[in-house]
Amino acid sequence: MKLLDLLKSSLLLLALAAPTAVGATGQQATSSLLPPETSVTTRERTLAEGRQLSRLFLEGDTDTVWDRMGPDMRQGLGSPSNLAGFRKQVGDQLGEETAVQDEAALVEDGIRVYRRVSTWSQHSGPILMTWAFDDEGMVVGFFVRPQPQTAASTRLDYQTQARLRLPFGGQWKVFWGGRTLEQNYHAESTGQRFAYDFVREVDGSSHSGNGAALEDYHCWGEPILAPAPATVVAVVDGLPDQPIGTTNAQAPAGNHVMLDLGRGEYALLAHFQQDSLQVATGDEVAAGDVLGRCGNSGNTSEPHLHFHLQDSPVFGKGSGLPAYFNDYIADGKPVARGEPLRHQLVEPAGE
Repeated sequence: MKLLDLLKSSLLLLALAAPTAVGATGQQATSSLLPPETSVTTRERTLAEGRQLSRLFLEGDTDTVWDRMGPDMRQGLGSPSNLAGFRKQVGDQLGEETAVQDEAALVEDGIRVYRRVSTWSQHSGPILMTWAFDDEGMVVGFFVRPQPQTAASTRLDYQTQARLRLPFGGQWKVFWGGRTLEQNYHAESTGQRFAYDFVREVDGSSHSGNGAALEDYHCWGEPILAPAPATVVAVVDGLPDQPIGTTNAQAPAGNHVMLDLGRGEYALLAHFQQDSLQVATGDEVAAGDVLGRCGNSGNTSEPHLHFHLQDSPVFGKGSGLPAYFNDYIADGKPVARGEPLRHQLVEPAGE
């Protein structure tokens, strides 16, 4: 499971580490507390491992939990003592877990995920604990946070006024897109309520090789296009592209462009490659004009394009707006006007 960008990272008050990109390098531990059995289904295995790791963490046995951490998790945490410190932080802020309300096991992009919703003694709302496992049972993602809720919006019935085209050529995958949290983790953010993340895939993978280098990613350097006629109202360029395994939470959108589409609609396109932007504030662009190239700047775990509409010219202000695109192909079928959904393969029609 990958969180491709964390434009709302300030909301992750108790985040230990975002699930990391698949294919990162590093030494893997070979032992597993629950070795896979052929008679045990993937769901049963994931539930068992998630329950076990949750119990160990809650009991304060963070040394055993550390032994199950993958290399990127260990690098992000720094040391076993930091994991122990996080357990203390959780206890100080939330108290102790009092009851499990719900739990689920699922597979997302090849990563097994255990999700646990529970009540805690010092917090009024439900808390979500999530563990992500690789094939060897090593932990590649873990966080504890208040359970996310879909952001309220008065724009659910809004119809996009601008005639939008997809902001790229060729076929891309909708990594996050839709109106539910299951389809789109952005949906908990008021400003990004209807946002999209797009990647390119070849043979079901967003990268070649082990994905350790930016150049391994199929969308790296791809042209990003203006989705409609617009005026450029803001440009940020010159920020470095983050090496895989690092992020820049201080500049979450990285290199980006804000476009005024008219009639109160503004489009944000984010995570451009450093020094690739070909527009400046005040420029007029036509639909399909090249804005820059896909990169990995900002708070992002791998190269991709983040796109959303909002009703304010200032990033982080205002409310998100639905983005209906025109004349595209989704999973091989023509769409005259629609909202792309998670996991769909989309491309402009007639190109």
